[in-house]
Amino acid sequence: MAFIYYKTESEIRKIRESSLIVSNTLTEVAKAIKPGVSGAQLDKLAEDFIESAGAKPAFKGYRGFPGTLCISVNAQVVHGIPGNYILKEGDIVSVDCGVVKDGFYGDSAYTFAVGVISPDIEHLLKITKESLYKGIEAACGGNRIGDIGEAIQKFVESHNYGVVRELVGHGIGRSLHEAPDVPNYGRRGNGQKLKAGMVICIEPMINMGTKNVKQEADGWTMTTADGKPSAHFEHTIAITDGKALILTSFEKIEEVERKTVEVK
Repeated sequence: MAFIYYKTESEIRKIRESSLIVSNTLTEVAKAIKPGVSGAQLDKLAEDFIESAGAKPAFKGYRGFPGTLCISVNAQVVHGIPGNYILKEGDIVSVDCGVVKDGFYGDSAYTFAVGVISPDIEHLLKITKESLYKGIEAACGGNRIGDIGEAIQKFVESHNYGVVRELVGHGIGRSLHEAPDVPNYGRRGNGQKLKAGMVICIEPMINMGTKNVKQEADGWTMTTADGKPSAHFEHTIAITDGKALILTSFEKIEEVERKTVEVK
């Protein structure tokens, strides 16, 4: 079993600081997302914002990845490379962001609606986000990794959506990806025991159709095998003896979304 690095309170505070920079970056992205904007423009905005906050993009150069953000549109599940694709009305776009500051990482993802989206895709986003919080509820000290996966899988599959198997959540801290892996499927009572001091990223990747995915020719982008839309939400959390502590935040992002809806 891979070594798990348990964090002290002061290390968790540093991870929280990085995590909140990620959340604030995603808030800036939320303000900019609209039809007519390219992934490359969003990526530049994010990179500038992260650097202005005294941090560095965690993804840029990671195993050769070229962008600050992973930008995955519609049937793209994760790891989309920011490019010249112009967002259009009715698209959905998963934006995954990581930063490092003072040697500690934060990581979060959010799937945005571009303009007005269809009710069935809106439902996919709603259920995927809710499944993240089902997983977090199960992430309390004394439970196991399998409890998180089971909570997500049971909820998602009750809505007849597919839970991606090949891509999972992960530990985080001094490295972007640490042990343990955190699958979005599983069996209660199975897997690594959750203990205070563990910091993990829970990130359901949920497909409207099949759970199967394929890798595109660019070597990064993962796409649904049936071409149906996929949604992705992620929080960085710290395990405590009681309820998990959420280190990232969607609060400001959701505020931007509410204002956008009011304008419409």
